Amino acid sequence: VDQMSNWYVRRCRDRFWGKEMTDDKICAYSTLYTCLVTVAKLAAPLVPFITENIYRNLVCSVDSQAPISVHLCDFPQADDSLIDKTLEENMDEVVKVVTVGRACRNAANIKNRQPIAKMYAKIDNKPDFAFYPIIADELNVKEVEFTDSVRDFTSYTFKPQLRTVGPKYGKYLGAIRSRLSALDGNAAMDTLDAEGELKFDLGEIVAELTKEDLLIEVTQKEGFESLSDCGVTVVMDKNLTPALIEEGNLREIVSKVQTMRKESGFEVTDRIRLTFSGNEEIERIARCNEEQLRSDTLTAELFFDRALTFSKEWDINGKTVTISMEKI
Repeated sequence: VDQMSNWYVRRCRDRFWGKEMTDDKICAYSTLYTCLVTVAKLAAPLVPFITENIYRNLVCSVDSQAPISVHLCDFPQADDSLIDKTLEENMDEVVKVVTVGRACRNAANIKNRQPIAKMYAKIDNKPDFAFYPIIADELNVKEVEFTDSVRDFTSYTFKPQLRTVGPKYGKYLGAIRSRLSALDGNAAMDTLDAEGELKFDLGEIVAELTKEDLLIEVTQKEGFESLSDCGVTVVMDKNLTPALIEEGNLREIVSKVQTMRKESGFEVTDRIRLTFSGNEEIERIARCNEEQLRSDTLTAELFFDRALTFSKEWDINGKTVTISMEKI
């Protein structure tokens, strides 16, 4: 249910809302219908009332020959011929990258509507190239590149873990700390991964430090944000060009207009008149991107010099603007 509602349905929004009843749209609806009915049958013994409601709404309302209750249906049987393992494995990797990518965006404090030029990802089993656009769309980045190493963007610093190093090498602690601070972080991490330990000849003894003996911190190249989790490392390019910033502002404008449409009680298919006033920069962005703005918000008439029925003041990335609209 979580995969269906938080991934499949969200990824298929454009298919569901397409203007024409194309084969692709029919396939999207048919798949969702099959999944909803099957889940209702599977969950019926556990949540009998809500599944009965779902079943009667979805099935009995359109099929007079169907059993009158979900509890009179046969329990679903798996059809192995419909399983595409390659597709599932690719999508699993995509979801992993997207999950870490979202966390990386949050760590970089970059809003989801702000496009990013490029991201890099390191993962053991990278998805097929055909799946890259899904990652790019989910994370709002222009380009996705998978790499075998992120060392160009990150390095490592090491400190002794006092809890373990203290009892073993107490009087040599200062020397160990000095040696660790002088290391080439990436090279030391390569050695640690390959050999399982770092060795330091301290004269009287050779100190052998494993990962358990070390506090390891990732340091990042200026202008980049990186995050690792569950075998996935994502690096985001935080350098924003004026064009990217303008695109981010446009997305914020569209979001505010859509919110006003909903608050005003408009139907999703209603066409509107739209006005911006009070901020020259927002007006400039609206003029320069008029075609896309009209398409995304179903705006038939765009003005910059009049008040309409519904008005509201908004803050768009620090820019105050008044947006007015009315239904045609």
